[in-house]
Amino acid sequence: MTRAAAIVVSGGSGSRMGRPKQFLPLAGATVAEWSLACFAGMAEVEAVVLVLGEEAFRARGASLSGGKVTVVRAGPTRMGSVRNGFAALPAGIEVVAVHDGARSMVTPEIVRATLAEAARSGAAVAAVPVKDTLKRVPKGLAVVSETPDRAEFWAAQTPQCYRYAVLEEALERFKDDADATDESQLVERCGHAVSVVPSSYENFKITTPEDLTMAEAILDSRGGGRETTVGFGYDIHRLVAGRELWLGGVRLPHGKGLLGHSDGDAVLHASCDAVLGALGLGEIGVAFPPSDLKFKDLASKEIVAHTLAKAREAGAEIVHLDATLIAEEPKLKPHYETLKASVAGLFRLPPGRVSLKAKSREGLGAVGRGEAIECHAVATVRSRRPA
Repeated sequence: MTRAAAIVVSGGSGSRMGRPKQFLPLAGATVAEWSLACFAGMAEVEAVVLVLGEEAFRARGASLSGGKVTVVRAGPTRMGSVRNGFAALPAGIEVVAVHDGARSMVTPEIVRATLAEAARSGAAVAAVPVKDTLKRVPKGLAVVSETPDRAEFWAAQTPQCYRYAVLEEALERFKDDADATDESQLVERCGHAVSVVPSSYENFKITTPEDLTMAEAILDSRGGGRETTVGFGYDIHRLVAGRELWLGGVRLPHGKGLLGHSDGDAVLHASCDAVLGALGLGEIGVAFPPSDLKFKDLASKEIVAHTLAKAREAGAEIVHLDATLIAEEPKLKPHYETLKASVAGLFRLPPGRVSLKAKSREGLGAVGRGEAIECHAVATVRSRRPA
């Protein structure tokens, strides 16, 4: 069996989208994670190198690496990123697939066919015949100079697959080329023929906001649709002297803090329980039992990271969080925006998808006497329907 590996390039800036597109939410995961999952789930692909920009590498590299996946930093150009990924491949690989992380709708069938052709001929590119009439327009002008025969043109996609030695030669000979938009250009310049493997029009590159809508529809149709579930979370902690007060991932100035095995952040605890409840995965005490001393004084941000990882494993997207704090002290209204921004950032949500508010107990009970703070949270989650 031919030893195959893949390089998934996700280091772009997303200039046409207005923001990096690789980790925009898409059908319960993110744009790049769909591409990664295709290759990582194929028995024929023994290793996958995911190439990320610096910010994404710091934020997500650790959570996405593991198993057959290695995460490396992107280079200054696409070719630089491919070189970094190529350098991280394990020894003995015979065929390499290079894929755009923004082509989330790629299928194992397309990958398999392109790898097989590359193993046979040396280089192969997934592509589709151009459907639209083409017009040649000289640079800087808005006048048609020619209408070429579209029957001669194919739109190149990814994966683009090569025998290891073929790609190695192209990357080495043209290591200073910063203008090539794909590897096949360099392979052609080395004198190697590049075969075309018929692909699917669904395997388009997500570039604009409209593309996200179409990609969502395609992925939903493949998986039998999506469903929305709602989870509820609750937490309460005593206020005691000598503890820092942490709420929503923010340390607030106050003479007392919440007593707990961790930092006692009632907002994050209730919110995580709400997400896990929507996924049918119980509550945070299962993964972080109070009886386990290794979790003593744990920062609740770590609990959020665990919850997000569970959501990714379930192919789920958190759509909205609504948290209500109940406290007599301190006064929380001055901190609303800071707390909301912190919760949104920790759960990787736009601020508009997070609601945070506070109420008092009007002097009733332990909370009303200023002895405790409690939090109620509701999470709305969208996930793929079970098969």
